Amino acid sequence: MTAIKRLFGEGFRVFFLAAALYAILAVAAWEAWLAAVATGMGGLAGLVPDAVPPQLWHAHEMVFGYAAAALGGFFLTAVPNWTGAKAARHLFIATAALLWLLGRVALWSVGTLPPVIVAVADLVFLPVLAAKVATQLVRRPKPQNVMFLGLIAIVWTGDLMMHLEWTGVTADTLDAGLRGGLFGLAAMIAVLGGRVTPAFTRNAMVQSGRETGLPVSRRPLEIAGNAGAIALPLAILSGLPAAVTGAIAVLAGAALLARLAGWRGLWMAALPILWALHLAYLMLGLGMIAYGLARHGIGDEIAALHLVAIGAVGGMTLAMMSRATLGHTGRPLVAPGPVAAGYVLVALAALVRWVGAALPPDLYMPAMLVSGALWLAAFLLATVALWPAFWGPRAPRQDAPKAPGRTNGQSRVAA
Repeated sequence: MTAIKRLFGEGFRVFFLAAALYAILAVAAWEAWLAAVATGMGGLAGLVPDAVPPQLWHAHEMVFGYAAAALGGFFLTAVPNWTGAKAARHLFIATAALLWLLGRVALWSVGTLPPVIVAVADLVFLPVLAAKVATQLVRRPKPQNVMFLGLIAIVWTGDLMMHLEWTGVTADTLDAGLRGGLFGLAAMIAVLGGRVTPAFTRNAMVQSGRETGLPVSRRPLEIAGNAGAIALPLAILSGLPAAVTGAIAVLAGAALLARLAGWRGLWMAALPILWALHLAYLMLGLGMIAYGLARHGIGDEIAALHLVAIGAVGGMTLAMMSRATLGHTGRPLVAPGPVAAGYVLVALAALVRWVGAALPPDLYMPAMLVSGALWLAAFLLATVALWPAFWGPRAPRQDAPKAPGRTNGQSRVAA
């Protein structure tokens, strides 16, 4: 099997690779634009499209570009495992990847292409992905899995609302669309992360011989956290008042943190492949609370959004992409050193960006640049380390090396 054929043979390969490469390309362009603005080199400011505000282009491409690719890789890999349906074939995977790429080319061509063409090119990928997922879910339509179609629809609606304003159809839907799309992704993390994180942790603890003190998932907290996380983007997209969305965000974030407290996060300090999931979930809870407080005038809203976008979405997608890529290519579920470093660097990028909002004005731009540099370092390290897994053949099954009294959390749950 050639490397190209192998790349399109499994959804996680091409889409996770595309997500990782785009995380580098899009943020590198954004970093260059910020540096050009900071140094007064206006001639270089055209490094990102300026037909729309560059900061909105950057935000759009991270939420609906990078994260959409991560969703494609995850659902095309996980759903067949959930349902027993046949995995997508080479032709569908290649076509879906092309549609995603066309959306990215269109967004880089804003100002050159008509806005309607840009919108159509960008909006087609998620419905195609959702349709494929739906055909696979029909085989075993469990509500806890079918609900992800609704969450994909929420993210897509956010993207649509941004394009409606960019095409002149509406006048005030862009901000709600961007935030609704971001918190639609956050809702997926709340639901899916809340499912796999304690399960993976429990499996690792049991495999190590531990029988007590296992992760605890309390049903009332699970309902409150998931319901709040899903209600938040719906409230934002519906245009509910800031006081309402803020209250929902605070309550949801508090419930998520309360859930996380029962998952024995300190146990896997030596297992990056596991603690990365806990760390991203922590960022999600903190980010939601910070956003909710900002909606009530306490703290900076943009900083809170970045805590969710970088720390939760970036952290959880990197954790899941690396875990699924290793597991589905027959490699031990042990994060290579560069990938583990990437987990830390993404979290640091989120914290630096959040703290930067409270710094004096002359330090704000440097903080943004440092945050971006940390993100780039994280994804460069992870991409290089996982490159053989993306392109190479499936490795023979190996026993993962064990720390004394521990396992490496090997489990095929969910992905």
